[in-house]
Amino acid sequence: MSGGLPREGDEDDVAAEINVTPFIDVMLVLLIVFMVAAPLSTVDVPVNLPTSSATPQERPAEPVWLTVSAEGAWSVGDAEVPRDGLAAALETASEGDRTRTVLVRGDAALPYAQMMELLDALRAAGWMKVALVGKEAAGG
Repeated sequence: MSGGLPREGDEDDVAAEINVTPFIDVMLVLLIVFMVAAPLSTVDVPVNLPTSSATPQERPAEPVWLTVSAEGAWSVGDAEVPRDGLAAALETASEGDRTRTVLVRGDAALPYAQMMELLDALRAAGWMKVALVGKEAAGG
């Protein structure tokens, strides 16, 4: 009789298996929660910062170049502009199209405070699409 009748001594044999399915379900829910919450907790910066490992993106046909020298002088295209004339110079260079991206080239020796001053001036002038330009890393 090999049916389901307990035999003598089978009372002590208890299956000690842990059901991991609820544990896995909880972990997957937590993973999804953290995947959604992590990007929301970062600082939202309206600047597209390039990284050294990024693949080069296509440059617009007629980009608006804004260059900041190591001394802090601002230039739109090849012409140096005073700080209070930045908005007018960008308006002329972009032919009034504020949806174009301003490509900012800053010298490596430029202090962070001067770069923030430039970004504040761009925001105050109504330019929200700004990209920082950098060199590609060797071998990258």
